[in-house]
Amino acid sequence: MKKNIAILGSTGSIGTQALQVVRSHPDLFGVEVLTARNNCDMLIRQAIEFRPNAVVIGDEHCYQNVAEALKHLPIKVFAGEDSISQIVEMEEIDLVLSALVGYAGLKPTLSAIHAGKQIALANKESLVIAGDLVMEEARRKNVLILPVDSEHSAIFQCLVGERPGTVEKIFLTASGGPFRGKQRAHLVNVAKEAALQHPNWKMGNKITIDSASMMNKGLEVIEARWLFNLQPEQIEVIIHPQSVIHSIVQFIDGSMKAQMGLPDMKLPILYAMTFPERMKSDLPRFRFTDYAKFTFEEPDLELFRNLSLAYDALRQGGNMPCILNAANEVAVSAFLEDRIGFLRMPEVIEHCMHTVSFIKKPCYDDYVSSHIESIDRAKEFISHI
Repeated sequence: MKKNIAILGSTGSIGTQALQVVRSHPDLFGVEVLTARNNCDMLIRQAIEFRPNAVVIGDEHCYQNVAEALKHLPIKVFAGEDSISQIVEMEEIDLVLSALVGYAGLKPTLSAIHAGKQIALANKESLVIAGDLVMEEARRKNVLILPVDSEHSAIFQCLVGERPGTVEKIFLTASGGPFRGKQRAHLVNVAKEAALQHPNWKMGNKITIDSASMMNKGLEVIEARWLFNLQPEQIEVIIHPQSVIHSIVQFIDGSMKAQMGLPDMKLPILYAMTFPERMKSDLPRFRFTDYAKFTFEEPDLELFRNLSLAYDALRQGGNMPCILNAANEVAVSAFLEDRIGFLRMPEVIEHCMHTVSFIKKPCYDDYVSSHIESIDRAKEFISHI
């Protein structure tokens, strides 16, 4: 039987690649729901091709355009952010691929888990903001969360068949981004166009800037803490410019497992969508002779301070990772709009971490209020730069 999938964020990088996987395996997958924030033209094209049961456009101003374009098809059209959280509860859905960007993914992911849907998680921010709530709800509903990030998919694959408690530490690999090896003077006035040139991966603008600043790896450290029930000292980041070893697990006996493959997000997407099976694909194969060597480096924590700030937030716990994430979203947006420089982003984040109200044991409403307060503080700080 086909697996019916809801793709939240179908017009983004992960969403479009997921639809490529569906296109390559029409016998395995049916598309039940597609959602987008405001890219109505692409959402319409996707809906016409894949014929989902329903689509949701987050921006209510786009509703008429989408509804008019699809009125000749048996596709339900909804609008608004709340509709995204409600649509994932549809009985026909077997798997929810959460590929929304940032804070917007938290509420729909929690709703899908509450409805007992299996989750393929590309929205790492859900776990960064409220990892305790997400994982507790997943345990309560007996929902398996399958990571789609290449690094966390690698760790997950290395742990299949292993007993709990046998992990000594994990190594999350990072390419180093476009500014690996650069000096501070190079980054003071660096343009956003340079920051958007990732050497190995093609991703959306926000995650590409996060990769350049190494905040993406910091968010992945926090995500790994919740996915794999680890302590901060059990998670180490290592620079691997070739992006072939996607991550490594070191076990208590000293042995290590690494998951490898060409840098192509369709691999972890396919794995998450077909787990526990491993399906044949026509994706390109890795050839050792194409790589003269693998190299590894320590990250420069002084220059790329966002990674250190993420570790600090994880160690403090409570709502601090939520504060970090919200401040980063504002900082990245400001950088992309040429309102602050590249090296100003960690200043914005650190300011919010020092000034936003800290809550040791937050509930969902606390995370919502912390997100809003952090955004306000970040915008205020940027206005004075």
